[in-house]
Amino acid sequence: MTHKRREQIVSDWTNDAIGLHFKAMITKQKRPKFLNLLRIHLPVAGVNSFAHRVSGALLFLATPLFIYCFNMSLRDANSYQLLFTFLSTPLVKMILTVLAWAAGHHLLAGIRFLLTELDITTSLESATVASWIINVAGVLVFLVIGYLIWL
Repeated sequence: MTHKRREQIVSDWTNDAIGLHFKAMITKQKRPKFLNLLRIHLPVAGVNSFAHRVSGALLFLATPLFIYCFNMSLRDANSYQLLFTFLSTPLVKMILTVLAWAAGHHLLAGIRFLLTELDITTSLESATVASWIINVAGVLVFLVIGYLIWL
C-alpha cells in the first residue's frame, strides 16, 4: 500500500467519523417547536427563581412610575393632592398591590440567593424549604399590603 493511499484512507475515515458525530448531534437535539409552559413542572426553587426574575422586571419597569410619584409629591401641595387622587383610582391600586408583591418577593428571594452564595441553604432539602418560605411570605406580603392599599 502506498503512502498516498494510506493518507487517503485515514482522511476518509476521519471525515466519516466527524460526519457521523455531527449527524448524531443534529439528531439528538430535537427541541420542541412550541414550548407549552403549562406542561413544564418546575421544582419549587425553580418557581422561586422565575418569580424573582419576574418581580425584578416589574420593579424595573415601574421605575418611571415611582419617579413620577416622587416628583409629584415634592412639587407643591396642589400636586400632592393630585397624586393622592391619582393613587386612589382602582387601576393604580391594583398596580401598586402587584408592585408590593414584587418588592416583597424580590427582597426575600434576593436574601435567599445571597445566603446560597454564602453556602447556606445549598442542600436540596434546605433550598426547597427556603423556597416554600419565600413563596408563602411573598403571598402574605401581597395580602397584607393589598389590604392596606385597598382600605
